[in-house]
Amino acid sequence: MRLPRPDAVLIQAAIAGALSFAHLHDLAAAAGQHGWKAWAYPVSVDLLLVAAWRRMRMLRAAGEPARAAWTWFAIALAASLGANVATAGLLDLGHVPTWLRILVAGWPALAFFGGTLLAHSNGEPAASPAVVDDAPLPVYEQPAAMTQPEPVEPLPVAEELPSLPPAPAPAPAPSAPNLPAALVDHARKVADDHRARTGEPIDTDTLGSRLGVPPQLASAIAVQLA
Repeated sequence: MRLPRPDAVLIQAAIAGALSFAHLHDLAAAAGQHGWKAWAYPVSVDLLLVAAWRRMRMLRAAGEPARAAWTWFAIALAASLGANVATAGLLDLGHVPTWLRILVAGWPALAFFGGTLLAHSNGEPAASPAVVDDAPLPVYEQPAAMTQPEPVEPLPVAEELPSLPPAPAPAPAPSAPNLPAALVDHARKVADDHRARTGEPIDTDTLGSRLGVPPQLASAIAVQLA
């Protein structure tokens, strides 16, 4: 059994997602969100990122502007990148500034608002209104009087055609070929055997296949057996 080959792109995406997930969790915990709340923050950021990306693809496929989807994608990407940078040693997680605590605390409301807008926005192209032509229909005037048609002269009577010669008499039908008596006797035995087994007379195609002869010869044999 051949094992599936690992995909380098999927492995890289899984590693990057796990690291980003951990950084968002650490930042949320440092900002005062403990327990299950610290784990919910990375889920919220990643879901908003995926939802905005899918909405962008749908809008672009439908030919609609995707500015709102791009905006929420940039917000979610900034939250993910900000957490990665903040936990890289540039920020003291033991003394998180007040403005960062405010951002972390306000993220659920912002993510809920963005996810609601993305879920309920119309991604299908609007139907173009039907164009109504208000131009009046042309009016055709009836002529005042119809002109009298000119009389048509009668055509000259065609001369009497000469009588055609009588059609030739049909050629006489070809006579049945002379068949060997042994072939006719064998065919009669085959026909009798077929009638004994099926209770019906043998047809021309079956007779020809049983004797191994062409259809024309089978028809001639069937005439001899009749």
